[in-house]
Amino acid sequence: MNVELIIASSDGSVLLLPAVEEGVQWTTQRRGTPGKLVFKVIRDNDLVFSEGSAVRLTVDGKKVFYGFVFTQKRDKDGIIEVTAYDQLRYLKNKDTYVYENKTASELLQMIATDFELQAGTIEDTGFKIPSRIEENTTLFDMLENALDLTLQNTGKIFVLYDDFGRLALKNISSMFVKKENSYLLIDEESGENFEYSSNIDSDTYNQIKLTYDNEDTGKREVYIAKDGGNINKWGVLQYYDTLKEGENGQAKATALLNLYNAKTRKLKITKALGDCNVRAGSLIAVKLNLGDISVNSFMLVEKAVHTFNLDEHFMDLTLKGGEINA
Repeated sequence: MNVELIIASSDGSVLLLPAVEEGVQWTTQRRGTPGKLVFKVIRDNDLVFSEGSAVRLTVDGKKVFYGFVFTQKRDKDGIIEVTAYDQLRYLKNKDTYVYENKTASELLQMIATDFELQAGTIEDTGFKIPSRIEENTTLFDMLENALDLTLQNTGKIFVLYDDFGRLALKNISSMFVKKENSYLLIDEESGENFEYSSNIDSDTYNQIKLTYDNEDTGKREVYIAKDGGNINKWGVLQYYDTLKEGENGQAKATALLNLYNAKTRKLKITKALGDCNVRAGSLIAVKLNLGDISVNSFMLVEKAVHTFNLDEHFMDLTLKGGEINA
């Protein structure tokens, strides 16, 4: 395995190939977080770079990460720990936007132009958002709100990420990871271990209670949806909230019950054999017996942490899909 990490000099005129310690770590998360690269280099007189310097990581010739230095930590032994972020880091900027009749993809292109970001493959999200006011909001939140509205109106999920220095927005159907002529599979053999947990202690509710104070009648309207079977098993776990004018109380209560009336299950694969094609937003095939349930389906990668050593590449994956809901 050939891992090559290059840093640009402070003025960008020279590309530096530093001595890098083992344990280069590349992390991506699906929503609201830039890609991150953390590594340690050995200081020498020729290694002159600064915050803002470009960083490039390739593995066996494959383009993996392109970003910019944001943090340096030094110690007395001459080791510099560097944290670099990809272009998504600039979506943490705040601004105010008022727009009409734009798709999420058109909003992304507008933001990219305004903030001088490099755009790559941006697929058409299709749904035109009639009007939207985003005041003093991060660019990340603006885009996530637009993508959430797209999901609600079309049922389609889109993934925003940085593709080696260019913003990409793709339908999740474009994010399947293949291995040779088949799909990448995580099973008992390819994943060294997994961490699986189930609980009813958080985000699990078997009774929904919503209220609305009707000013016209002077009465409080109460809407309840519940699952008697799960109440018998778990006791009453109630979600309570108030309604806004115009909301359909019973329909909302039923929808919330359908969403929350289940165990909260989490799955993390640890030290699986690494594949640089796997990133947050990817879809991978998973076949595992977890004890109380078995998984044999495609799952969405919520978070991916790749670790590169001298001759090893492992990845830790947080997955979601089916009964794995957190």
